[in-house]
Amino acid sequence: MFRSWEQAPAATEGARAGSGVARVADHVGTEHLLVTRHALVRQVLTDPQTYRPDNALDAVTPMPVAALRVLAAHRFRLPPTLANNGGASHPGLRAMVADALHPKRVADQRDWLAALVRQRVATLTETLDTGTPVDLYADLAADLPLLVLARLVELPDAPVAAVKNFARAALELFWAPLDADRQQALAAEVGRFHRVLREFAATGGGLAGSLRAAGHPPDVVVGALFFLLVAGQETTSQFLTLLMHRLTGEPAVLAGLRDGSVAAADVVEEGLRLEPPIVTWRRVAAVDTTLGGTAVAAGTSIVLWLARAGRDPAVVEVPDGFRPGQRGSRRHLAFGAGAHRCVGDHLARMEAATVVTETASLLAGVRVLRAPWCPDNLTFRMPDTFLVRR
Repeated sequence: MFRSWEQAPAATEGARAGSGVARVADHVGTEHLLVTRHALVRQVLTDPQTYRPDNALDAVTPMPVAALRVLAAHRFRLPPTLANNGGASHPGLRAMVADALHPKRVADQRDWLAALVRQRVATLTETLDTGTPVDLYADLAADLPLLVLARLVELPDAPVAAVKNFARAALELFWAPLDADRQQALAAEVGRFHRVLREFAATGGGLAGSLRAAGHPPDVVVGALFFLLVAGQETTSQFLTLLMHRLTGEPAVLAGLRDGSVAAADVVEEGLRLEPPIVTWRRVAAVDTTLGGTAVAAGTSIVLWLARAGRDPAVVEVPDGFRPGQRGSRRHLAFGAGAHRCVGDHLARMEAATVVTETASLLAGVRVLRAPWCPDNLTFRMPDTFLVRR
């Protein structure tokens, strides 16, 4: 949907001009306030009293009764837990998840992950050497973040394919423009896996056990697991795919990675700025206010264009150029800001830096046969197959 706004200059005139704010309509006619300037996006994210997170997980396409019945049959509920929680319980819940993803615990996974990526790259290299194409999404990036997350928080022992299908179904169900038949099918997929999460929430260890011990009800434990399986791994596998694709078109950066003149951490930050997996995020105005000189009525849906904010010339020196280490590169908002800033930022950065380091030589020697394709979605890019060959 953000693509249609980008392709309609009249609709986003205010966003492109000095105000950084424009009124836009989505596929069902709902009006939103689109915010693009870095300073204004950050202002909204860091003011949870004026701009609440209550609508962060609302379905972009209103669900018909048939889909709601499917979810109800599976006892699906998603109470305010993390991203959509503006209440008093949020700080405590966030602290427990942050502790599970503590930078020290994340750093302890680096050597294990590097060895796994190195092994996969070796296998992919052998395949490429035979003249056979490889899929860098399916064969390298898709499950890496899930495997790391499982080690950190003791996730349910479910098949990787089932978890990935659930996570992608959830991203589509809540954030994509859909017809009624597709909504019903996705509701069934999400509902089925929700049962697995309920069972694990009642008996599992790790983070689930800690949340239970702290007195949180089952729905809250399930909500935390639901959010982690979406935000804690799916978005990172998307980012790894998008970043690798971008790097195949940046030979100078790959050369710098190989000779040590370019730092992997700087490459990751430029990737987050230019190729964020989460392109927009939502807030709702709690009171009548003004943003960038535009009057905002209480109840207004606000779409924060994180990807556009990362290219704000007021912040970054070369907005559209991939220049690792340039001024403003690290000031992107790919992880949000304020009380709801992503608690997994250290984890995502570590995973991306590891993949960048271990794949630099491989990426320098391939050409793209099929670039990742991203379906229409308000917030998530969800790339798929990324096919390359020698």
